Amino acid sequence: MKNTNCRMQKWAGGFAVLLAVALAAGCHRANEQDSADTDSTPDATPATPAAAPVPPPPAPPAAVTPPVRIKAGVTEPMKDSAGNVWLPDQGFADGQTYAVTNATVTNTLNQALYRSERYSMTAYHFLVPNGKYTVKLHFVEVYSGITGPGMRVFSFSVQGHEFKDFDIWVKAGGFSKAYVESVNVEVTDGKLTITFTPNVENPKVCGIEILPRT
Repeated sequence: MKNTNCRMQKWAGGFAVLLAVALAAGCHRANEQDSADTDSTPDATPATPAAAPVPPPPAPPAAVTPPVRIKAGVTEPMKDSAGNVWLPDQGFADGQTYAVTNATVTNTLNQALYRSERYSMTAYHFLVPNGKYTVKLHFVEVYSGITGPGMRVFSFSVQGHEFKDFDIWVKAGGFSKAYVESVNVEVTDGKLTITFTPNVENPKVCGIEILPRT
C-alpha cells in the first residue's frame, strides 16, 4: 500500500511538472504572439497633413459711375490738388498693399497719390455703363529694392489694349518720378477689365482713372 501511495505521489508530482512546463510554453507562445501583433501595428496613426491656408477671395467687380478715380492701396478716400475725390481701392483681384509715407515724388502735384500702391495683383474689374472712356494708370517706383531699369518689368492690358514689357523706371525716367499711362477704350458689355502679368518682379499700380470720352 505504501508503494502504491508512493507511485501515485511520484505520478502526481510528474504531472504537476508537465503541467507547469506546458503552461509556461503556452504563456511564452502567447507572449510571442502579443509581441508580433504589437510589432505589426504602427506606433502611431500618421498625422494628417495640415491644410494649406486658403487665400481670401478677390474683391468683387466694382460698380462705378465714371468719371471715377480709384486710389490703390488705401481704405479711405483722398482729395487731390484739383479737388477731385479718389475712392478707396476696389475691384482688384489678388495682390498686397505697400506705402511709403515720406517719399518725395516728382512730376506731380499730388505726391500723396503715389505714396501707396497695390502690387502683385492679377486684375482690376469694373462694372461701368457702355461707352467710350479714357483710362489712366498712375505709376511710380518708390521701392528701395529697385535701383535701376530692368529690375521691375511687367505687362498689362486695358480692355484688350496690350502694354508689354512695361518698365516704370524707364517710362518715368528714374526713381520716385510719377508717370501716367493713358489709353482710349470702348466698353460694350458693361465690364472694364485691366489685367497684369509679371515678368521681372511684381506688377504695381498707384491709381486708376476712368473718364468718359466723347
